[in-house]
Amino acid sequence: METHTIHPDLLRRRLRVLVVGCGATGSALAAGLPYLHQALLAHGHSGGLHVTVMDGDLISPNNCVRQPFSRFECGHYKAVVLVNRLNLFWNLDWEALPEHLSGKEQLDRIDVVIGCVDTRASRAVICDCTSRWSTVTYYMDVGNTSDSGQFILGEPLNQVNRRSRTRLRTVSELYPESVDSSLDDDGLPSCSAAESIEKQEPFVNQVLAQHALALLARLFRYGSISYHGGFLNLRDGWSSRLPVDPDVWRRTRKRSATRQHRAPGFSPRISTEAL
Repeated sequence: METHTIHPDLLRRRLRVLVVGCGATGSALAAGLPYLHQALLAHGHSGGLHVTVMDGDLISPNNCVRQPFSRFECGHYKAVVLVNRLNLFWNLDWEALPEHLSGKEQLDRIDVVIGCVDTRASRAVICDCTSRWSTVTYYMDVGNTSDSGQFILGEPLNQVNRRSRTRLRTVSELYPESVDSSLDDDGLPSCSAAESIEKQEPFVNQVLAQHALALLARLFRYGSISYHGGFLNLRDGWSSRLPVDPDVWRRTRKRSATRQHRAPGFSPRISTEAL
């Protein structure tokens, strides 16, 4: 097992973070980022975090069941409401982008992208935007089903991350099926609040977000990590980590390719955020 060391320049300046999607998981993760910001400043980091939250969805009554929005906020953009709330409480200057990531954007002023999206097609767009000519250093994917989920921190192949044996593999490299839009459902939202609750167990989003934040905190505070992701299952009460290990990555990719070959319709272990 190897150890990954953070890019040194990220410890010398303010970190620029983009959160894509602020549904149940994305909003829980964004709400935890001010604590990470404060912790970094307390330990002498230069500038802490500057966060941009991106989501083109409007708040609906169904969102008020599992997400931190009230019925009085219906009709407003999720990203704007969430960021305004964080800025007022924490005296921050973070930004909201009330739009969806289209794939046409060039992400060249972002250090860390955190994807909390609800379809494989959306995940594919993030993977595309963080690769090739992008200067994004890290891409963390966070997704869940009704009672389980995963978080995976990777270094996309782009202008700042070259091919190497120990480069952190991204979610799409380890699990190609995670960006296969043909495996997506119809994408329709829950037709009622009751159906929304049935599709999602309580607290899975918050638990997953806290684990993802803890990984980032360890990387930014200590400068190195021995794992770059993990898997949680709240139904059976277990968790497992994804080590920084090229041999593990190779076996994971091989198993993923075998599943796709044997069963094209297979629902993979990797998951998207349930609606």
